[in-house]
Amino acid sequence: MLKVLKSGFYSTIQDEGRFGFRIYGVPVSGAMDKYSSRFANALLGNADNAAFIEMTMIGGVFQFAKPTIIAISGANMNPQLNGKSVQMNSPIVINANDILSFGRAVVGFRTYLAIKDGFKTELVLNSRSQFKSITENSTIQKGDELSYKSSPVTFEKFHASVKYDDSVIADNTLEAFAGPEFSALKNSEKELLFENDFSVSSLNNRMAYQLEPLLKNNLDSILTAPVLPGTVQLTPQGNLIVLMRDCQTTGGYPRILQLTENAINILSQKTMGNTVKIRLKE
Repeated sequence: MLKVLKSGFYSTIQDEGRFGFRIYGVPVSGAMDKYSSRFANALLGNADNAAFIEMTMIGGVFQFAKPTIIAISGANMNPQLNGKSVQMNSPIVINANDILSFGRAVVGFRTYLAIKDGFKTELVLNSRSQFKSITENSTIQKGDELSYKSSPVTFEKFHASVKYDDSVIADNTLEAFAGPEFSALKNSEKELLFENDFSVSSLNNRMAYQLEPLLKNNLDSILTAPVLPGTVQLTPQGNLIVLMRDCQTTGGYPRILQLTENAINILSQKTMGNTVKIRLKE
């Protein structure tokens, strides 16, 4: 078991997501930054869908009951093992009773803690991703005990070297395809959309990110239509709303853009006040 001594600001169990249930209004969920989560899993030889911990802004403190091996990727939260700094983006051997701690993110916003063979938490609708009203708990809490398989391994068993692409943290350009209602924008509105620097507002979470400033427009609302993670909606008031992994399945605002998968990863590592630019991908 992994005992949660401190949960951090907003920490959840995630995996690749919950697919095949959007027809029932169930969000996909899954890792906000799939590049970083997959990288951590790959370092351990895990399947992409192995469950991990996603930490937001401030990390937690965890105690391992059994030996295993872990990997940490994404935002730098100054991870320490038994009070000593450990390297990110590299396998880390864990002994019984070791304590792993994280601080506040100094670069990026979300950190991923993967464990050999993944966490064995509750499986609901073919996924371990936590989401309110779908799983028993929407986040991990102090005192929780998370199951994992003991895996006594050593560094000598790892020979390959892979490099983490930190552009997912450092880049501020969001590539996007034209959405279904993009053509309804005026040319002047399109120019503003791609020339402006937008900043992440305080309204950002796993469901959606709102960007500032407002983008004035005369678009009419639409009939409720399908939306996906990465769909960019534009409200009549000018709010740019970028839907994220826990987003709803339908919406009534014009869908002017659809972010690429990499752009979703990049945006998920931004926090309030960070700036981004949007670039149309042909």
